Amino acid sequence: MAASHVDDEAEKGRLLDEQEDEGSSSELSGGRTAVASPTNRLASIDIEGLNEVDVEKEAASTQERPQKNGAKLIAWIIVNTLATIGIIFTNKAIFSDPSFQRCQVSFASFHFFVTGLTLFVLSRPRFGMFSPEPVRIRTLLPLAIAMSLNVILPNASLQFSSVTFYQLARILLTPTVALINYTFYSTSIPRPAAYALIPACVGVGIVSYYDSKAPSSPKVKSTSFVGVIFAFAGVLASSLYTVWVSSYQRSLKLNSMQLLYNQAPVGGVLLLYIVPWTDNFWSVNHAKVSKWMLILLSGCFASLINLSQFFIIGGAGPVSSTVVGHLKTCAIVTLGWISSGRSVGDKSIFGILLAIVGIIA
Repeated sequence: MAASHVDDEAEKGRLLDEQEDEGSSSELSGGRTAVASPTNRLASIDIEGLNEVDVEKEAASTQERPQKNGAKLIAWIIVNTLATIGIIFTNKAIFSDPSFQRCQVSFASFHFFVTGLTLFVLSRPRFGMFSPEPVRIRTLLPLAIAMSLNVILPNASLQFSSVTFYQLARILLTPTVALINYTFYSTSIPRPAAYALIPACVGVGIVSYYDSKAPSSPKVKSTSFVGVIFAFAGVLASSLYTVWVSSYQRSLKLNSMQLLYNQAPVGGVLLLYIVPWTDNFWSVNHAKVSKWMLILLSGCFASLINLSQFFIIGGAGPVSSTVVGHLKTCAIVTLGWISSGRSVGDKSIFGILLAIVGIIA
């Protein structure tokens, strides 16, 4: 740009010299000679110079925009990862308290209302992240029931399981969804992807066997047989819910946020009808204030997960969102193993490595 500026100044000087020479010639000839004014040429040069400046500014802003978007995307990925890790360990701490062990349904209802409130705020014109589309409650009832089971059964599994087994059991979602799609919708997955699921399933089986055995030390956190049953039931419920969500989105022509915005309040109200027959609130009166703070923190984590997932899918696409999911799985399994009190020589570590290799492959 500096060289261009020097050239413009030289051109201006040359034109001014020509103007003086032509003016002198005109005077010598009695002023009858028509002289072309250089003003338009100078203005043209100035405009071209300004255009060059504008183009360079636009190019610089275009280069800065992807950098800002990339930094924002990384920030949301970090938020999503930390919130997911936080909500699992927070819920584990809540369900480990005898006061809240019989409050699974009301806890799920609380999360649904928090999710609905979060999506309501995001749909307001001030944020405008998506446009709400109303759906009849009767249409959403089957999906709301599946959504409720998708939350309650895994939470029950978390209560009776170690964090490591709880998270590894969720790996079975992929092969179960593939099996449901193949059985009922004749949809198959690529053969290499199917082969990669085999070590993942074998790894989960190894972990479920060794993790449910009696621990060698009271400090070691293990999984009970009830936890294994709830885990596998939760995987089945979550798989059905995943398939139905995809089907509902296609039939209703809604995106994931629009569908969740409609079904979350329906699921929350639906669970309130079940709470009197399932939950026990007598022991909640003796709960410490710190446990109530954990419940509020869990709700905040749920809001952050929904918000960050929206930005991750919108900014990086479903494939990158899947990679983020694998990252979270590895992080949760690692932290769960560290907090479980098991030694490096524990036999279940082979199953953990096998399962992780299966999902990454």
